[in-house]
Amino acid sequence: MLGGEGWSSAYADTRADAGFDWWRDLSIETNTLYYGDCLDWMQRWDDACVDLIYLDPPFNSNANYNILYSADGGGQAQYRAFDDTWTWDEAAAGRLAMYQGAVGRPAHNAIMGLNLMLGHSGMLAYLTYMAERLEQMHRLLKPTGSIYLHCDPTASHYLKVIMDAVFGAANFRSEIIWKRSHSHNSAKRYGPVHDVILFFTKSDTYTWTNMRQPYDPEYIERYFKFDDGDGRGFYWTGDITGSGTRNGETGKEWRGFNPTEKRRHWMVSPADLDALDKDGRIYWPPTPGAWPKLKRYLSEAKGIPLQDIIGNIYGLSTMGSSRSERLGYPTQK
Repeated sequence: MLGGEGWSSAYADTRADAGFDWWRDLSIETNTLYYGDCLDWMQRWDDACVDLIYLDPPFNSNANYNILYSADGGGQAQYRAFDDTWTWDEAAAGRLAMYQGAVGRPAHNAIMGLNLMLGHSGMLAYLTYMAERLEQMHRLLKPTGSIYLHCDPTASHYLKVIMDAVFGAANFRSEIIWKRSHSHNSAKRYGPVHDVILFFTKSDTYTWTNMRQPYDPEYIERYFKFDDGDGRGFYWTGDITGSGTRNGETGKEWRGFNPTEKRRHWMVSPADLDALDKDGRIYWPPTPGAWPKLKRYLSEAKGIPLQDIIGNIYGLSTMGSSRSERLGYPTQK
């Protein structure tokens, strides 16, 4: 959603300009690529009209990015997508002055604090630019919406502070680490091989799909090694108790085993344990006095919930099965 030639940093709060309603002439369209500064486009769209935002903005990486495409249908022309090099200039000073005089803006306190810490620097120029756009994204998100901001460790901690201010610290959900390459040579520091994705939501009522990933074959071979020959296939055994005592049904003794003595409780009531045992889902160890366990069948396993470290996606800049998919753009994901 962030993009545009030159990445204009000029401040243009047209919504605050009474009597100038050009931004209401255009509603957001699906399956559409909008070219230009994202701030200009976002200011035209209605509140709470977006379900999901993913942004891969400039990282303050001190690099220039170009994109190759055909301008006239014949041959290739190279156009600069944006300059990811930030300096303190008049535009940055204007953005800071805007925040100094707008105590009601969500990012006001964060920008003022960062100004005290960073001073008039290229980093602050970058952060005021991002804050302005993140505020618009918060306005556009539906109450059920989510936002994923892709960045790198150069500024991810500063951006987290701004997003805490704009979206609310309580709506921070995850810092996702994406391992983008296997190795990187770097003098006098650990090799930088990861980027960061900050996951925030608009509210507590956000849409969430509980996605799963397959088990690793080595994991299956190590744990799912029992088979009773009853047609259910391989299983492994897991605890049938949880930590902490309970005063209700799950704290009662069952078949001579008292979980309270171990400062634990049954995961289900004794009546449910009877039903599980009748169905052949309780494993009784051959060792006398050993506690029963629950059979967990591979055929019924849902897979591993997605974790916040992603290490199984090859970096497109250095690897990948087909170089032709990169299309000349240095930061394709």
